[in-house]
Amino acid sequence: MRRFVSDTLVLAERNLVRIPRAPELLLAFTVQPIMFVLLFRYVFGGAIQTGYSSYADYLIPGIVVQNIAFGGFVTALGLNEDVHKGLIDRFRSLPMARPAVLAGRTLADVVTNALSLGVLLATGAAIGFSFDTSVGDALAGIGLLVLFGYAFSWVFAFVGLLTETPESANSVGFIAVFPLTFVSSAFVPIATFPTALRDFATYNPFTIIVDALRYLWEPGHGISGANVWEALAWIFGILAVFAPLAVARYRRATGGQ
Repeated sequence: MRRFVSDTLVLAERNLVRIPRAPELLLAFTVQPIMFVLLFRYVFGGAIQTGYSSYADYLIPGIVVQNIAFGGFVTALGLNEDVHKGLIDRFRSLPMARPAVLAGRTLADVVTNALSLGVLLATGAAIGFSFDTSVGDALAGIGLLVLFGYAFSWVFAFVGLLTETPESANSVGFIAVFPLTFVSSAFVPIATFPTALRDFATYNPFTIIVDALRYLWEPGHGISGANVWEALAWIFGILAVFAPLAVARYRRATGGQ
């Protein structure tokens, strides 16, 4: 266990030190979130009626969840490259804990997600978003996001190990996540959807997690606190399914090690 923890921290650091050496990676965590916030707030926001006093208050929980989910693309692309360029074979020759490769990658995502979250909240404050709740509930929402981002990193770890090239990993991940984020309550009230889409959106995990954030950060507006418990159930359910799948796929991709 001591070796596993130590190796996980080393590999998490390895994934993070790449960022200063490849500054373009920062675009996904800084510029892209700002672009999404400004696009929805000032291009679409004037046409969307939400029942909130400001569209910014409605938007920020949704855009944060979307961006945290998309942050897992780095894990999918990185793992795919490591496997197919032979780096994992090098790891297998070292006296290290095998699961640390996946654990280190997903742990690094927690740090990059925190950076992205800070950028989004700062941008949200600049366009009028504010927490209308206690400090404890605000922090609980942030903790929920960290857990959600960590769980989704395992989804993308599985996608990265399942596909043959970084391009296909990017395509499969985008096709899987993009509809889930938009067919939800992230950007518009689901009451405006056609019946079939509304039924899907009601049980969509993104809707439940976004509404849990709105309950914690902007209570009222007819949102139930049950969404928080349902969001936690989804998060741990995603972890329970995709962490074993990613580990099993990793063992298969590395010759059963």
